[in-house]
Amino acid sequence: MDQEAQTTRKMLERIPTAYFTWQPHAKSMTIQRLATHIAELPGWVTMAVTTDGLDFANDPYEQVEIHNTAELMEYFERSLADGREHLANIREEVLDQTWTMRNGEEIYHILTKGEIIRMAYCQIVHHRAQLGVFLRLLDIPIPGSYGPSADEQEG
Repeated sequence: MDQEAQTTRKMLERIPTAYFTWQPHAKSMTIQRLATHIAELPGWVTMAVTTDGLDFANDPYEQVEIHNTAELMEYFERSLADGREHLANIREEVLDQTWTMRNGEEIYHILTKGEIIRMAYCQIVHHRAQLGVFLRLLDIPIPGSYGPSADEQEG
């Protein structure tokens, strides 16, 4: 969790507030929406270990409104701290309990709580890659994730 947070932090902190409304395509998220989603995903650890599921019909998704890069970073750090605390304090057997994601009668996933946590981290990596493309299109240097990026290498 902490290792992935280092990479996520490096990506999020590079987003200039001036580009929050930018999007590469009409079907793409704005940078603000994408970055806020990345920042909230560590909080899915908390949701996974403290609930038995998520029903969008009863609990519609509402993204927190972030206005600038400083707020984005504060939100990410709060989400990360909350997820880390809940993960550290959970009994391992809880991770084998079932967790269901649905929209009313339509079931999207029935997984273990541990699998939901893994899925949340896969989503972070996936959306960080999207953000990397957004930043590249804006000519903002990309930080390395699992080694140096092309922007960090000479030549």
